[in-house]
Amino acid sequence: MDRRQQKTRASIFTAFSTLLAKKSYSKITVQEIIDTANVGRTTFYAHFETKDDLLKALCEELFGHIISSMLDCTHTHGLYSDKSAPASVFCHLLQHLQENENNILELLSCESSELFLRYFKDSLNQLIQQQFVNQNRTNNTNIPQDFLVNHISGSFVEMVLWWIKGKMKQTPEELDRYFRAVIEPIL
Repeated sequence: MDRRQQKTRASIFTAFSTLLAKKSYSKITVQEIIDTANVGRTTFYAHFETKDDLLKALCEELFGHIISSMLDCTHTHGLYSDKSAPASVFCHLLQHLQENENNILELLSCESSELFLRYFKDSLNQLIQQQFVNQNRTNNTNIPQDFLVNHISGSFVEMVLWWIKGKMKQTPEELDRYFRAVIEPIL
């Protein structure tokens, strides 16, 4: 994708995020997205077939970036440009959320949050499977892996929502410590 296409795509994402922060997903029209992004209808449809495709792409980009940057603790942008990333992937994720890149906190807590939470949980499922469940699991080996992954990712999502609702009073390090204290005995 060339720079012009990247810029157009970013403009559409920004417009869509802005609209989602103000109203529910079901009430947003493609025309509103086009008007807010200041792009033509043909341009929009050159990038996305439907509003649902746009939502999926936005979520994949938001969560994919965070999840992939957590897996690559050597990345040098944003939070860790002048220091190393934390050892815990959960703390790393919480720090990205605290930094609120791409207004992700608003998207997680807006009226349309159930859509974002589903993508967030799906991304977490992959991370948890790779980082924890597939690794030297010694406890509860009689519990199915998919149940365990679902339980851990669901707990993390609920913790993030609790954190947002409580105005993020705890530091990412504190939350990480709480979360790991609860899940490590399971694993």
